[in-house]
Amino acid sequence: MLDDGSKQNLLNNLSLDIERCVKCELSCSRTFAVPGSGATSSTLMFVGEAPGHNEDISGEPFVGSAGKLLTSLLNEIQMSRESVYITNIVKCRPPNNRDPHPNEITLCEPYLDAQISIVDPVLILPLGRFAMNYFIPGESITRISGTVQKIQGRYVYPLLHPAAALRRTEYKQRLRNDFLNIPSAVDRISLLSEGMDFGSFDQMRLT
Repeated sequence: MLDDGSKQNLLNNLSLDIERCVKCELSCSRTFAVPGSGATSSTLMFVGEAPGHNEDISGEPFVGSAGKLLTSLLNEIQMSRESVYITNIVKCRPPNNRDPHPNEITLCEPYLDAQISIVDPVLILPLGRFAMNYFIPGESITRISGTVQKIQGRYVYPLLHPAAALRRTEYKQRLRNDFLNIPSAVDRISLLSEGMDFGSFDQMRLT
């Protein structure tokens, strides 16, 4: 198991690789690549779709209005941005905030895989439909948000995107409720790792 110092060195080197990356056309239109940020040994890893305008000019993930809501929700469960890890599937902003193209996802995939391997979170939390479909293809975000899914040995807890929650009051309340269940999800997964049996945990809604 890697110590925090080793993890930080690996993440720093990975961030440099991302910042220098010219594998796809997004490198031509970006202001800054947005590798990701947060705790090197975080229990939680939040994964968005791609940087937006504010992230592109700052080089940091989730710093706009959606990011402010994310920060507020983290505070409600006694956590901070610094205590979790936040990244995106694609590390550069697509022009006009379009969906990333399949080849862009494929070229960025090794970076996300490396971040997951290094941080080794207990729970991966995809934010929104696009990020959810990366981990769980073909599903509906409104159907499975707030449920724990076991995918290829990792626990995944899809959430509505904060930007969508800002547009619809009912989504904001649902996102908040699902956030409040995050500590319970982590506790149950920790007990599972200690041999406790909750039956099938491949898909569980926490209520």
